[in-house]
Amino acid sequence: MSQFVLPDGASIAYELLGSEWLGHSKPIVLIGGVSSTREDWQRLARPISLKRPVLIFDHRGIGDSSYSTASKDDDITIELMARDLLFLLQFLKFEELALCGFSMGGTVAQQLLLLPYIPSNPVVLPFKFTHVLLTGTFHSLWEEKGYGLKLDRTPITRSLTNEEKKARARPNLERSFDPEWLSDPRTQSRFNWWLDRQIVGRPLRTIIKQSRATVRMNLQGYEQIPKSTRFLVIHGERDAVVPFSSAAKLLRVLPQASFIQTGPRPGQVPSLAFGHHWWEYFDIEVWVDVVETFLGSTEDQRGRSKL
Repeated sequence: MSQFVLPDGASIAYELLGSEWLGHSKPIVLIGGVSSTREDWQRLARPISLKRPVLIFDHRGIGDSSYSTASKDDDITIELMARDLLFLLQFLKFEELALCGFSMGGTVAQQLLLLPYIPSNPVVLPFKFTHVLLTGTFHSLWEEKGYGLKLDRTPITRSLTNEEKKARARPNLERSFDPEWLSDPRTQSRFNWWLDRQIVGRPLRTIIKQSRATVRMNLQGYEQIPKSTRFLVIHGERDAVVPFSSAAKLLRVLPQASFIQTGPRPGQVPSLAFGHHWWEYFDIEVWVDVVETFLGSTEDQRGRSKL
Protein backbone atom coordinates (compact mmCIF):
# COMPACT_ATOMS: atom_id res chain seq x y z
CA MET A 1 0.00 0.00 0.00
CA SER A 2 1.14 3.55 -0.81
CA GLN A 3 -0.17 6.91 0.36
CA PHE A 4 -0.65 10.03 -1.74
CA VAL A 5 -1.21 13.35 0.05
CA LEU A 6 -3.73 15.63 -1.64
CA PRO A 7 -3.29 19.43 -1.77
CA ASP A 8 -5.77 19.93 1.10
CA GLY A 9 -3.91 17.49 3.35
CA ALA A 10 -6.15 14.43 2.97
CA SER A 11 -4.34 11.24 1.99
CA ILE A 12 -5.39 8.57 -0.48
CA ALA A 13 -4.32 4.97 0.04
CA TYR A 14 -3.72 3.10 -3.19
CA GLU A 15 -2.12 0.03 -4.73
CA LEU A 16 -0.87 -0.39 -8.27
CA LEU A 17 -1.10 -4.07 -9.11
CA GLY A 18 0.62 -5.44 -12.21
CA SER A 19 3.05 -2.52 -12.33
CA GLU A 20 5.37 -4.63 -14.48
CA TRP A 21 2.92 -4.03 -17.35
CA LEU A 22 3.36 -0.23 -17.24
CA GLY A 23 4.37 0.93 -20.70
CA HIS A 24 3.12 -2.29 -22.26
CA SER A 25 -0.60 -2.49 -21.44
CA LYS A 26 -3.18 0.20 -20.75
CA PRO A 27 -3.83 0.70 -17.00
CA ILE A 28 -7.34 0.34 -15.62
CA VAL A 29 -8.62 2.15 -12.54
CA LEU A 30 -11.26 0.40 -10.40
CA ILE A 31 -13.46 2.93 -8.56
CA GLY A 32 -15.51 1.64 -5.62
CA GLY A 33 -18.97 2.60 -4.46
CA VAL A 34 -20.49 3.72 -1.16
CA SER A 35 -18.61 2.10 1.75
CA SER A 36 -16.18 0.37 -0.63
CA THR A 37 -12.51 -0.13 0.15
CA ARG A 38 -9.84 -1.12 -2.33
CA GLU A 39 -9.61 -4.74 -1.14
CA ASP A 40 -13.25 -5.28 -2.14
CA TRP A 41 -11.91 -5.57 -5.70
CA GLN A 42 -9.59 -8.46 -4.78
CA ARG A 43 -11.44 -11.16 -6.77
CA LEU A 44 -11.33 -9.12 -10.00
CA ALA A 45 -8.26 -6.92 -9.64
CA ARG A 46 -5.66 -9.63 -9.14
CA PRO A 47 -6.48 -11.72 -12.24
CA ILE A 48 -6.69 -8.59 -14.40
CA SER A 49 -3.28 -7.51 -13.06
CA LEU A 50 -1.76 -10.60 -14.72
CA LYS A 51 -2.36 -8.79 -18.02
CA ARG A 52 -2.24 -5.05 -17.28
CA PRO A 53 -1.70 -2.47 -14.48
CA VAL A 54 -4.66 -2.16 -12.12
CA LEU A 55 -5.07 0.80 -9.78
CA ILE A 56 -7.23 0.29 -6.68
CA PHE A 57 -7.66 2.94 -3.99
CA ASP A 58 -9.70 4.09 -1.02
CA HIS A 59 -11.83 7.22 -1.30
CA ARG A 60 -10.99 9.88 1.29
CA GLY A 61 -12.17 9.12 4.81
CA ILE A 62 -12.53 5.37 4.34
CA GLY A 63 -10.24 2.35 4.41
CA ASP A 64 -6.67 3.59 4.84
CA SER A 65 -7.39 7.04 3.40
CA SER A 66 -7.83 10.04 5.65
CA TYR A 67 -9.79 13.26 5.88
CA SER A 68 -8.04 16.61 5.44
CA THR A 69 -8.47 17.58 9.11
CA ALA A 70 -8.53 15.87 12.47
CA SER A 71 -12.16 16.91 12.91
CA LYS A 72 -13.09 14.92 9.76
CA ASP A 73 -15.46 17.64 8.62
CA ASP A 74 -14.71 17.47 4.87
CA ASP A 75 -17.79 18.09 2.75
CA ILE A 76 -17.61 14.98 0.58
CA THR A 77 -19.18 15.39 -2.85
CA ILE A 78 -18.99 13.40 -6.08
CA GLU A 79 -16.97 16.25 -7.58
CA LEU A 80 -14.52 16.20 -4.66
CA MET A 81 -13.97 12.46 -5.06
CA ALA A 82 -13.45 12.92 -8.81
CA ARG A 83 -10.88 15.65 -8.16
CA ASP A 84 -9.15 13.43 -5.58
CA LEU A 85 -8.77 10.77 -8.26
CA LEU A 86 -7.61 13.36 -10.77
CA PHE A 87 -4.76 14.41 -8.45
CA LEU A 88 -3.78 10.77 -7.89
CA LEU A 89 -3.71 10.02 -11.62
CA GLN A 90 -1.65 13.14 -12.27
CA PHE A 91 0.81 12.00 -9.63
CA LEU A 92 1.08 8.56 -11.24
CA LYS A 93 1.70 10.22 -14.63
CA PHE A 94 -0.71 8.05 -16.56
CA GLU A 95 -1.18 9.26 -20.15
CA GLU A 96 -3.84 6.89 -21.46
CA LEU A 97 -6.04 4.69 -19.31
CA ALA A 98 -9.38 2.97 -18.74
CA LEU A 99 -11.88 3.39 -15.92
CA CYS A 100 -14.23 0.93 -14.25
CA GLY A 101 -16.69 2.65 -11.92
CA PHE A 102 -19.00 0.66 -9.67
CA SER A 103 -22.21 2.09 -8.16
CA MET A 104 -21.24 5.46 -6.63
CA GLY A 105 -17.83 4.90 -8.24
CA GLY A 106 -19.57 5.00 -11.61
CA THR A 107 -20.81 8.52 -10.85
CA VAL A 108 -17.27 9.49 -9.80
CA ALA A 109 -15.99 8.16 -13.13
CA GLN A 110 -18.62 10.14 -15.02
CA GLN A 111 -17.83 13.30 -13.04
CA LEU A 112 -14.13 12.88 -13.77
CA LEU A 113 -14.84 12.80 -17.50
CA LEU A 114 -17.11 15.83 -17.14
CA LEU A 115 -14.66 18.00 -15.15
CA PRO A 116 -13.53 19.91 -18.27
CA TYR A 117 -17.14 20.98 -18.92
CA ILE A 118 -18.44 21.99 -15.50
CA PRO A 119 -19.42 25.66 -15.07
CA SER A 120 -17.26 26.28 -11.96
CA ASN A 121 -13.53 25.63 -11.92
CA PRO A 122 -13.31 23.34 -14.97
CA VAL A 123 -10.03 21.52 -15.53
CA VAL A 124 -8.30 20.19 -18.62
CA LEU A 125 -7.57 16.51 -18.14
CA PRO A 126 -3.86 15.78 -18.67
CA PHE A 127 -4.53 12.21 -19.82
CA LYS A 128 -6.86 10.37 -22.18
CA PHE A 129 -9.63 7.98 -21.20
CA THR A 130 -10.18 5.51 -24.02
CA HIS A 131 -12.54 3.00 -22.37
CA VAL A 132 -14.98 3.36 -19.47
CA LEU A 133 -16.98 0.58 -17.81
CA LEU A 134 -20.02 1.85 -15.91
CA THR A 135 -21.22 -0.96 -13.65
CA GLY A 136 -24.26 -1.15 -11.39
CA THR A 137 -24.43 2.62 -11.57
CA PHE A 138 -26.55 5.60 -12.63
CA HIS A 139 -26.37 9.18 -13.83
CA SER A 140 -29.42 10.48 -11.94
CA LEU A 141 -31.37 9.24 -8.95
CA TRP A 142 -34.15 6.82 -9.72
CA GLU A 143 -37.86 7.08 -9.00
CA GLU A 144 -38.39 3.40 -8.16
CA LYS A 145 -38.95 2.76 -4.47
CA GLY A 146 -37.18 0.12 -2.41
CA TYR A 147 -33.70 0.54 -3.86
CA GLY A 148 -30.54 2.04 -2.35
CA LEU A 149 -28.77 1.32 0.92
CA LYS A 150 -30.71 1.24 4.18
CA LEU A 151 -28.28 2.68 6.70
CA ASP A 152 -28.78 1.82 10.36
CA ARG A 153 -28.38 5.18 12.12
CA THR A 154 -29.41 3.97 15.55
CA PRO A 155 -27.19 5.80 18.08
CA ILE A 156 -24.46 3.59 19.54
CA THR A 157 -24.00 4.20 23.26
CA ARG A 158 -21.43 1.48 23.97
CA SER A 159 -18.69 -0.50 22.28
CA LEU A 160 -20.10 -3.20 20.03
CA THR A 161 -18.67 -6.66 19.68
CA ASN A 162 -17.56 -7.78 16.24
CA GLU A 163 -20.62 -10.00 15.99
CA GLU A 164 -22.89 -7.06 16.80
CA LYS A 165 -21.13 -4.97 14.16
CA LYS A 166 -21.65 -7.73 11.63
CA ALA A 167 -25.33 -7.95 12.52
CA ARG A 168 -25.71 -4.23 11.72
CA ALA A 169 -23.83 -4.64 8.43
CA ARG A 170 -25.54 -7.83 7.26
CA PRO A 171 -28.82 -6.38 5.83
CA ASN A 172 -27.08 -3.99 3.43
CA LEU A 173 -24.51 -6.58 2.45
CA GLU A 174 -27.26 -9.04 1.61
CA ARG A 175 -28.83 -6.42 -0.69
CA SER A 176 -25.65 -6.53 -2.78
CA PHE A 177 -26.47 -10.07 -3.87
CA ASP A 178 -29.72 -11.93 -4.55
CA PRO A 179 -31.61 -14.70 -2.71
CA GLU A 180 -30.35 -17.47 -4.99
CA TRP A 181 -26.70 -16.43 -4.56
CA LEU A 182 -27.14 -16.01 -0.81
CA SER A 183 -28.68 -19.47 -0.39
CA ASP A 184 -26.07 -21.29 -2.51
CA PRO A 185 -23.66 -23.28 -0.26
CA ARG A 186 -20.87 -22.59 -2.75
CA THR A 187 -20.99 -18.85 -2.06
CA GLN A 188 -21.07 -18.97 1.74
CA SER A 189 -17.34 -18.55 2.16
CA ARG A 190 -17.41 -15.48 -0.08
CA PHE A 191 -20.32 -13.98 1.83
CA ASN A 192 -18.48 -14.55 5.10
CA TRP A 193 -15.38 -12.93 3.61
CA TRP A 194 -17.45 -9.87 2.72
CA LEU A 195 -19.13 -9.83 6.14
CA ASP A 196 -15.78 -9.95 7.95
CA ARG A 197 -14.62 -7.00 5.89
CA GLN A 198 -17.66 -4.85 6.68
CA ILE A 199 -16.37 -4.09 10.18
CA VAL A 200 -12.91 -2.91 9.08
CA GLY A 201 -12.16 0.63 7.92
CA ARG A 202 -15.73 1.68 7.05
CA PRO A 203 -16.75 4.50 9.41
CA LEU A 204 -20.47 5.26 9.36
CA ARG A 205 -19.68 9.00 9.22
CA THR A 206 -18.04 8.56 5.82
CA ILE A 207 -20.69 6.19 4.48
CA ILE A 208 -23.40 8.73 5.32
CA LYS A 209 -21.40 11.51 3.62
CA GLN A 210 -20.94 9.38 0.51
CA SER A 211 -24.64 8.51 0.40
CA ARG A 212 -25.57 12.19 0.65
CA ALA A 213 -23.10 12.99 -2.12
CA THR A 214 -25.01 10.80 -4.59
CA VAL A 215 -28.23 12.65 -3.74
CA ARG A 216 -26.66 16.07 -4.30
CA MET A 217 -24.67 15.34 -7.48
CA ASN A 218 -25.40 17.20 -10.70
CA LEU A 219 -23.88 15.54 -13.75
CA GLN A 220 -24.18 17.44 -17.02
CA GLY A 221 -22.29 18.01 -20.24
CA TYR A 222 -22.40 14.46 -21.60
CA GLU A 223 -22.73 15.73 -25.18
CA GLN A 224 -19.20 17.17 -24.90
CA ILE A 225 -17.50 13.90 -24.02
CA PRO A 226 -15.36 12.87 -27.02
CA LYS A 227 -17.21 10.41 -29.26
CA SER A 228 -14.03 8.34 -29.41
CA THR A 229 -14.40 7.44 -25.72
CA ARG A 230 -15.94 3.98 -25.57
CA PHE A 231 -18.38 2.99 -22.83
CA LEU A 232 -19.65 -0.40 -21.68
CA VAL A 233 -22.61 -0.53 -19.28
CA ILE A 234 -22.85 -3.58 -17.00
CA HIS A 235 -25.96 -4.06 -14.87
CA GLY A 236 -27.64 -7.15 -13.48
CA GLU A 237 -31.37 -7.75 -13.52
CA ARG A 238 -31.18 -8.87 -9.87
CA ASP A 239 -29.58 -5.65 -8.62
CA ALA A 240 -31.46 -4.64 -5.45
CA VAL A 241 -29.36 -1.51 -4.78
CA VAL A 242 -29.49 0.35 -8.12
CA PRO A 243 -32.52 -0.43 -10.33
CA PHE A 244 -31.90 -2.14 -13.65
CA SER A 245 -33.69 0.75 -15.40
CA SER A 246 -30.69 2.97 -14.60
CA ALA A 247 -28.73 1.18 -17.33
CA ALA A 248 -31.20 2.26 -20.01
CA LYS A 249 -30.97 5.86 -18.81
CA LEU A 250 -27.19 5.76 -19.10
CA LEU A 251 -27.45 4.47 -22.66
CA ARG A 252 -29.68 7.42 -23.53
CA VAL A 253 -27.24 10.08 -22.29
CA LEU A 254 -24.22 8.26 -23.74
CA PRO A 255 -25.08 7.37 -27.35
CA GLN A 256 -21.61 5.87 -27.83
CA ALA A 257 -22.22 3.36 -25.01
CA SER A 258 -23.00 -0.33 -25.40
CA PHE A 259 -24.64 -2.74 -22.97
CA ILE A 260 -23.03 -6.00 -21.88
CA GLN A 261 -24.14 -8.84 -24.14
CA THR A 262 -25.12 -12.37 -23.11
CA GLY A 263 -23.76 -15.44 -24.82
CA PRO A 264 -20.92 -17.99 -24.79
CA ARG A 265 -18.20 -15.92 -26.44
CA PRO A 266 -15.34 -14.09 -24.68
CA GLY A 267 -16.58 -10.64 -23.69
CA GLN A 268 -20.10 -11.90 -23.07
CA VAL A 269 -21.77 -13.11 -19.86
CA PRO A 270 -23.90 -16.25 -19.41
CA SER A 271 -26.95 -14.23 -18.33
CA LEU A 272 -28.07 -10.99 -16.69
CA ALA A 273 -29.12 -12.88 -13.55
CA PHE A 274 -26.67 -11.19 -11.21
CA GLY A 275 -26.88 -8.74 -8.35
CA HIS A 276 -25.17 -5.47 -7.43
CA HIS A 277 -21.73 -6.96 -6.70
CA TRP A 278 -21.54 -8.27 -10.26
CA TRP A 279 -17.95 -9.58 -10.14
CA GLU A 280 -18.95 -12.13 -7.49
CA TYR A 281 -21.09 -13.93 -10.08
CA PHE A 282 -19.87 -16.52 -12.62
CA ASP A 283 -16.32 -17.77 -13.00
CA ILE A 284 -14.00 -14.78 -12.62
CA GLU A 285 -12.47 -15.48 -16.03
CA VAL A 286 -15.84 -14.48 -17.53
CA TRP A 287 -15.36 -10.97 -16.19
CA VAL A 288 -11.65 -10.85 -17.04
CA ASP A 289 -12.62 -11.68 -20.63
CA VAL A 290 -15.29 -8.95 -20.55
CA VAL A 291 -12.70 -6.38 -19.50
CA GLU A 292 -9.99 -7.58 -21.87
CA THR A 293 -12.32 -7.88 -24.86
CA PHE A 294 -13.70 -4.40 -24.25
CA LEU A 295 -10.31 -2.79 -23.71
CA GLY A 296 -8.94 -4.51 -26.79
CA SER A 297 -11.77 -3.40 -29.04
CA THR A 298 -11.43 -0.61 -31.55
CA GLU A 299 -14.84 -0.88 -33.16
CA ASP A 300 -18.20 -1.44 -31.49
CA GLN A 301 -19.07 -4.99 -32.49
CA ARG A 302 -21.43 -5.68 -29.60
CA GLY A 303 -24.16 -3.29 -30.71
CA ARG A 304 -26.47 -1.32 -28.47
CA SER A 305 -28.83 -2.97 -26.06
CA LYS A 306 -32.58 -2.85 -26.51
CA LEU A 307 -33.12 -2.07 -22.83
